[in-house]
Amino acid sequence: MPGILRFNGSSKRDPAIDAWLDAGEPRLGTLAKTWFAAMRRCGGDVRELMHDGLATACVEDAPFAYVGVFAAHINVGFFHGADLPDPAGLLQGTGKRMRHVKLRPGAAADAAATKALTMLIEAAYKDIKSRLADEGAKARIG
Repeated sequence: MPGILRFNGSSKRDPAIDAWLDAGEPRLGTLAKTWFAAMRRCGGDVRELMHDGLATACVEDAPFAYVGVFAAHINVGFFHGADLPDPAGLLQGTGKRMRHVKLRPGAAADAAATKALTMLIEAAYKDIKSRLADEGAKARIG
């Protein structure tokens, strides 16, 4: 398993994220808020920061998911998305690790897709916690 990406400066609640989500086009902001709130609800240990213009959710200083707002869509992205189970086939991207789900305001999202995206967020959270635990165990042994 490769090393864990780390970001400095995460906090329990970063006011810059809420300001950023409120600043853009309202329909995109509402959609982005919905999915970033799902990331925040994953656990009491979720921390956050703005990184490269993306609202990023972390455990400790290790990112697991983000929301990006673009001109006509948002991305809900995953730092280790290539390793996540995706039976609904929502994930896009061909990079070595990262994947995303593209969402457009006004596009009808069926209940199954909404549930699948929620499950991807929860899986990403559990995945980073597992990676952190593995790293901690290796450090105690080594």
